[in-house]
This record gives sequence, C-alpha cells and structure tokens, in this order.
Amino acid sequence: MGTQRVPLLASLVVLLAAAACATDRDGATSAPLPTPGVSTTAAPATTPPSTTAPPTPGAPPVTTPSRAAGDWRVTYGWALPSTPARVTHAVRVPVTPAPGEPLPVLVQIQVGDHPAEGFSRITFAFRGPTPSYQFGYVARVESDGSGAPVDLPGTAYLSIRFNPAQGHDSSGRSTVTAPARTIGYPTLRGWAPAGDFEGYLSFGLGLQPPAGGPLPVRLGESTRPDGTHVVSVDVRRG
Repeated sequence: MGTQRVPLLASLVVLLAAAACATDRDGATSAPLPTPGVSTTAAPATTPPSTTAPPTPGAPPVTTPSRAAGDWRVTYGWALPSTPARVTHAVRVPVTPAPGEPLPVLVQIQVGDHPAEGFSRITFAFRGPTPSYQFGYVARVESDGSGAPVDLPGTAYLSIRFNPAQGHDSSGRSTVTAPARTIGYPTLRGWAPAGDFEGYLSFGLGLQPPAGGPLPVRLGESTRPDGTHVVSVDVRRG
C-alpha cells in the first residue's frame, strides 16, 4: 500500500510546481499569492539578477530584486508606494551600435486578470537590457515636459517611469504593441503614456481602490524565451 502512494504523491508535487511557475497570458511568469504564514519566495541567488547602485543621500528608496519561483522574481513586495520607490539596473549605452537603438526599447504592453490569485497585472516588455524604473502613487499623472494632466480612469493613480528606455525607433515611430487603454478590471481600470523623451519613458495607471483606502501593488521581472525582459505591475483586486 505504501509503495503505491509514493509515485502518486510525487506526481502531485510536480503538477503543483508546474502550475506555480506557469506563464501568464499577460506575458510574464509568476508565483501565486503567498498563503498566510507560508513564504513562497526562495532565498536570493548567490549572484543577484541585476546590479543595484548604492543609494544617494536624499534619493528615493532603492529596491534590490530577489528570486522567486521560476524565472519571475519580486523587485517590490506587496506594499503602498506612497513615496517613490526605485529599482536600479546598470545599463551601459549604447546597448546596440548604430544604426540600432541606443537604449532598451519597449516593444509590448499586455494586461491580464488573475482573480484566483487576487490581482490584476500590466506588463512592459523590453528589447535589450531591463532599464531602471521608479514608481509611486501620485495625486495626478502629468505628461513629461508639459506637465499637462494625463487622463486616466479611477480615483487613484500610479506613475511608473523607465530610464534609460524608449518606445520609438530611429525614425520616431512607435515600437509598442499595446491593448486598449481602458482595461476595466475590478481595481486596475486603465493605463496611458505620459512621456517618451531623452531616455525617459513614462506611464500612468488608473486604479479604483475599494472604500477602505489605497491598494497594495507588487512589481516583478522575468525574461521570455525570445530574450525580451518583462517588468510586471500587479494590483490587488480588492
């Protein structure tokens, strides 16, 4: 009896591990939300996945990526970024010689809803190395340069800014394929561009928090089989 149960238990463990590391339809891989009292994050790798510059006095907080299940790794755990947080990657430019683009290039934005895991997600996929990025809640999202307000649905707004990065080619044409700006998930309501100038690429997210207050967010990174690097923003569904 006991010898027959071992293969069955081993098969269940393999199936559960595969489900935890599955690729999401929004283009990233992720682990499920943690069970209370149980950690789903592995110990950091011996060699960190990115180079993080030392903090500068007065600069926003710097977050160092940590390994999680599969290729996907957390760079900012579930929290409320009421002050700007920053994840830093060392990017040596130009990343490709002329006539190639000198900076990491955004090629795709995708969205996906994960009701069973309790969050909705928007991802940004880059050709070339992963750029640094800064993010946080703001009273309103403003266009880089002009300062004009960016129209977004919802009642709370998250700003994310990549650097160095661009979303256009050498002719000034957009390199990005993206979904409709109105998303319509329970709390992740929409997105909009906020700037693409001199190596800074900015976006705003429109959120609809429940009556209880602002929503925790989580950021992570992964690498697709085609070599593009993905930054994912997860928003609690409520």
